[in-house]
Amino acid sequence: MELPLSEQARYIFTTGRSIRDFVDRNIATQLAEVGGRSVCGEVSVTQMHALMMIQKRGKVSITELASLMSVSVPSASTLVDRLVEKGALTREPSQNDRRRMDVRIAPAVQEDFSKVTSVLLSAFENLVEKIGPETTRMWCEVLRRVTDVLDQEELIAGKRKR
Repeated sequence: MELPLSEQARYIFTTGRSIRDFVDRNIATQLAEVGGRSVCGEVSVTQMHALMMIQKRGKVSITELASLMSVSVPSASTLVDRLVEKGALTREPSQNDRRRMDVRIAPAVQEDFSKVTSVLLSAFENLVEKIGPETTRMWCEVLRRVTDVLDQEELIAGKRKR
């Protein structure tokens, strides 16, 4: 018997939260292990999420980061200020808009950041090994479709804002 749509949605939502918790635990563990040896050891899990979003895009404005993190622009600005103070981010004037500042991962932190993300990827590799190749293949197919739908939703939302 197939579950009702609302129960399927609840299951997907709670499983998504479990995956997010898995990532957060691994981030916290890795940050604790790095400790004071690196700027990466001095950031919070939330700050690490911000760094990952910035790394994925190369550079972002504070407004873009706020949108990506679903926080207010002042909250994103404060977060960026703290990461700049710690030496994890750099600010630079936008090449497209003189009024805007872009932030990116500081070159001095790039190697340490790569090490932390490598350990996180390794945790997912262990998970993938445990669930097996067939389930992993199906999971990738589902996530590709989810990504396509979310990308389309983002495009539509972007057009509404204009």
